[in-house]
Amino acid sequence: MARLKVGVLISGRGSNLQALLDATADPAYPAEIAIVISNRPDAPGLLRAARAGIAHHAVAHSSRPAFAAQADALLRQSGAQLVALAGFMRILDTEFVDSWRDRLVNIHPSLLPAFPGLHPQRQALAAGVKFSGCTVHFVRAEVDSGPIVAQAVVPVHPDDDEARLAARILAAEHRLYPLAVRLFALGRLHLRGNTVAVTGAVAGAVAGAVTGAVAGAPDSMLFNPPEALASASG
Repeated sequence: MARLKVGVLISGRGSNLQALLDATADPAYPAEIAIVISNRPDAPGLLRAARAGIAHHAVAHSSRPAFAAQADALLRQSGAQLVALAGFMRILDTEFVDSWRDRLVNIHPSLLPAFPGLHPQRQALAAGVKFSGCTVHFVRAEVDSGPIVAQAVVPVHPDDDEARLAARILAAEHRLYPLAVRLFALGRLHLRGNTVAVTGAVAGAVAGAVTGAVAGAPDSMLFNPPEALASASG
């Protein structure tokens, strides 16, 4: 079975890109990275792509439509079937978003719809929430909106500052994003209006994930859908 081709857009260090690279290094993983594009020529993530032998390009247009046009052309030339934003810190042109509708995903370090936009960890701490986390969602024109694919929950500790909370959430991101891409590649995500149904879920798997999180260490993560589901059948 052919692997799904993924194009990844980055702006910085590319740690979520690396998580995807690590996942796709397994021949059994149902997706592969076809191209990496950055809006910043100095983005360290481009070096990660180079080391992995992945085609990579810097598209540094200041014009949003010009960036979108070149990025779109490169993605289509690469054969990309899914576009994953991984620390991509630029608002995309609406026509680009529309042209990749339901094939464009993003990961955001909060439990959306809570705390969209910049500095979500700072927002979470200011609000005094007891749990935060990260969200993978299909992208729409509005920032950090769109149907939610998967989420991971992490606890907020009483002594957390922004950096400590961000690091804990980032560890969850590195597990959640490959999980979500795997589910997309396996055809197990089904959009129903503004919600996403995941096929193959069983009550036992969800219950087991919840039990493990509650009984585990304070830094344990709760994934919805559970990792066990995404690992099954490919």
